[in-house]
Amino acid sequence: MQGRTWLKGLAGAAILWSSALAGAQVVGSINGSAAGVLAFHQDSRSAFLRHQVGQGGAERALVSRALAFSTTTDLQRLAELGVVAPDWAQQLPHHAAPTISPVVFIVREGNPRGVHEWADLVRRDVALVLSNPKHCNTGRYAYFGAWGSVLDAGGSAAQAEDFVAALFGRAQLVARSEREAVGAFAAGGAGDVLVAFESEIPAIRARAGAQALQVVYPSVSVAAENAVASSSNNAETGRLAKDYLDYLYSDEAQEIAARHYLRPRSAAVLARHADRYQALRLFSVQQYFGSLERASQEHFADGGRFDQLYAPRSEQWAARAKERAAAL
Repeated sequence: MQGRTWLKGLAGAAILWSSALAGAQVVGSINGSAAGVLAFHQDSRSAFLRHQVGQGGAERALVSRALAFSTTTDLQRLAELGVVAPDWAQQLPHHAAPTISPVVFIVREGNPRGVHEWADLVRRDVALVLSNPKHCNTGRYAYFGAWGSVLDAGGSAAQAEDFVAALFGRAQLVARSEREAVGAFAAGGAGDVLVAFESEIPAIRARAGAQALQVVYPSVSVAAENAVASSSNNAETGRLAKDYLDYLYSDEAQEIAARHYLRPRSAAVLARHADRYQALRLFSVQQYFGSLERASQEHFADGGRFDQLYAPRSEQWAARAKERAAAL
């Protein structure tokens, strides 16, 4: 497959791994480890193709070439551009998201600061590493999780805003990117806690090397939906793409997702991996913010709520400069 930059102006530049064939395209949102999401689709696609018994080799090749993926965080934007159907979210179960990625806390081995809940992240004895929600998805969902945790406990929007302001205002480092945040925490030793997606755990542990880390699950958190949709100019490839999307909800595909640290929707598959996926109460962005697009515009656009509540301290600028210099 050939890669090309596509649909600039979405939340980050969307990358489409497209084929020379004009046919069906499968696009999907990536929340957390891009490597994990893409590996899941690569493995699930291979498994799906093995089930195409009785189809000719040319048609099997057609399926292989027709599937593609995009690193956009909001498929609704693609719908507005006419790439996917306006009702894409209603065409498949669970808002067209066969897997989810909850936000969790990564701490040093033994959890020396005793961090368990969102409220612990603003304690003065806890050094927190975050990524900037204006620039990256992990930061956005850390923001959503913190805000929603207050509302979930019965707090007001004003209290939620105060809490998020304290969270980012007291953080030791608010990195510009997930890569910078992970590098500072896992390799550079910065901070006591890193807020991350559950699907990022393998990559973070790999970056930490011999340094042992531990995952903390708060009692409630936000779930990022790894949504999928298809677009096709051809009835045959469109049917095959739809069959593939339906397959992603099968137990076989859900098992593949679980192996790649993507939390499956299937209760049976989730139960079989209870040692990896701890139970926790989850809320969606839609529950407290209306929609991802609306939340992004209101909170992260220039001059939005995040800009109004967060002004980097001199110590945060210094920490960021130090980490960026170390990465060079």
